[in-house]
Amino acid sequence: MRRRDTLAFILAAGAAPLVARAQSTKIHRLAWLSGAAVAPSDVWNEFLAGMRELGWSEGRHFTVENLRYEGNSERLSAIAAEAVRSKVDLIVAAGTPPAVAAKNATSTIPIVFYFVGDPIGSGLVANLARPGGNVTGLGGLGAGVYAKMLELLVEAAPRAKRIAMLINPQFPSHATFAADAEVAARASKVALVPIELRSSAEIDSAFAAIPRTRPDALLILAQPFLFSQGARLAKLAIEQRLPAMSPLEQVTRDGILMSYGPRIIDDAKRMPYFVDRILRGDSPGSLPVEQPTRFYLSVNQKTAKAIGVALPLALLQRAELVIE
Repeated sequence: MRRRDTLAFILAAGAAPLVARAQSTKIHRLAWLSGAAVAPSDVWNEFLAGMRELGWSEGRHFTVENLRYEGNSERLSAIAAEAVRSKVDLIVAAGTPPAVAAKNATSTIPIVFYFVGDPIGSGLVANLARPGGNVTGLGGLGAGVYAKMLELLVEAAPRAKRIAMLINPQFPSHATFAADAEVAARASKVALVPIELRSSAEIDSAFAAIPRTRPDALLILAQPFLFSQGARLAKLAIEQRLPAMSPLEQVTRDGILMSYGPRIIDDAKRMPYFVDRILRGDSPGSLPVEQPTRFYLSVNQKTAKAIGVALPLALLQRAELVIE
């Protein structure tokens, strides 16, 4: 065999396994547990862009099935079990309830959570640096965030003496967040008045109970259904002329007066790192849980005018986002 023919034969023989591997490349199946449709959204777009940068193309390398519980937490266990029965390769969980439901449903399928308030307090991981098991992701507001939120709310409404706090007693993390806010409340000499809000179905009844506590402002602890109910919350808060604060910027865009916290879009940009590492063979338990490092103050000036609040110039100058 001539040298050129021999070389061609060797190259062809070497290429055959590569072609075979390319043809047999597995299309990974992902389940995305969330309270509402994740696509289309900025979170979805950023996730896909990040996956493409790492060499993964939707449809060619992976597919995603969005399993939504529409704010009905009672459906979560069944939805998570459905994902496990369908033998997906990885579960993405948006927020604490979906992440907990997914963990309860499987100890083997990898789970990547994001925008979880308290990964340890929620029982998702025992250690942020060494998660162990099949769960990791992005979350944790960090100590002092709700205290800072309350300080900012008092700065916006300096005459406030009583602040209503919407809290879900079924969330272990909310006990931690409430204690965090109480530290700032004592320092500011204001009283925190807890009002239970466990689901979107209780929003109207919770707001009906607020006037009986005679509050001057409102602190809203984070829950997943708030993303889809922001406009409703804003309407009710404005009707009661309450300066309201939450950690979710989207809720401020919907009309709540202020927010202070991480941006979910930052999690969306980082999430492909975890999915990529796991699909390439890394154990979720070996990937440390990452906490937010940047927090954003957002204010809604239209709402401030609607409820008759003049926000201090110093506060407006510190805001990352001012909605006029």
